[in-house]
Amino acid sequence: MRRTATLDPAAEAPREDATEHLPSEFDFVLPRGYVDATGTVHREGTMRVATARDELLPLLDARVMQHEAYLTVVLLGRVITRLGTLSSVDASTVENMFASDVAFLQDLYRRINAEGHTRAGVTCPNCEHEFLVDVAGERLGES
Repeated sequence: MRRTATLDPAAEAPREDATEHLPSEFDFVLPRGYVDATGTVHREGTMRVATARDELLPLLDARVMQHEAYLTVVLLGRVITRLGTLSSVDASTVENMFASDVAFLQDLYRRINAEGHTRAGVTCPNCEHEFLVDVAGERLGES
């Protein structure tokens, strides 16, 4: 006698696409800001979630092959989709940022790609209340 498995009717029902609710871009505010050639400071931007291609292609870049630390610059140049009023962002933009802003972007990159969000748990040093903050810093005092 042959047995056949039947699917649960609920499993056959059309499911809502989970990617519709999965954020793929995150807004941020740089601690200092990128200063362009005209002296304009650009602080508000957007970073998208990285793809495998974003992480692999920089490994073929001659600058990265010569100096491994350049990987961060090239990678961030690929995933930052908007910065202030700049028409585009690339590795040359990132390499001219303040070190504190690059460190901020590295942490943001790690959070959205490894953890899937920009929130961090913190504890108030006075009352020891625990709460979440958005490290992307959408308003002054939040970053």
